[in-house]
Amino acid sequence: MQFPQSLNRAQLPLFEGFLAATTAPLMEESELQYPWPEHSEAFSELSLRGAAGHCHNLLAPVLRELSQNDSSRWLTLIAPPASLTQSWLREAGLNRERILLLYPRSGQSALELAGEALKLGHSHTVVSWLQPLGQQAKRQLAQAARQGKAQSLNISLG
Repeated sequence: MQFPQSLNRAQLPLFEGFLAATTAPLMEESELQYPWPEHSEAFSELSLRGAAGHCHNLLAPVLRELSQNDSSRWLTLIAPPASLTQSWLREAGLNRERILLLYPRSGQSALELAGEALKLGHSHTVVSWLQPLGQQAKRQLAQAARQGKAQSLNISLG
């Protein structure tokens, strides 16, 4: 039996690879504060359908993980649904000291506010609830996220 070429190559043992990774040169402080992988996707979407309680149960761990990010930057929620109250944030175990809740001012859309928050770079992730979200708006959010070295997450609750 003949194996594909890639299987015939010598492999680095697991622990040697781990030890080699821990001896990497130190990064500069600016790289530690705002790491931005070149291959990273700047825009993501999460669509949850079903009963509101079930959707919230699925959403809670995602937001909890984002709120506990080690970054010095904020998790910013743009115009969250009314059902995501301060008490829900507390009960879901989110670190409310690292969360900004922003709402558009008169004459400003949630999309514009999300774009501004992303561009500023004060947030590691900006979460929006924009529905429907067309391809042009997705590109705008992705570009703003890249500019601010942040992540844009749009959540669709149905």
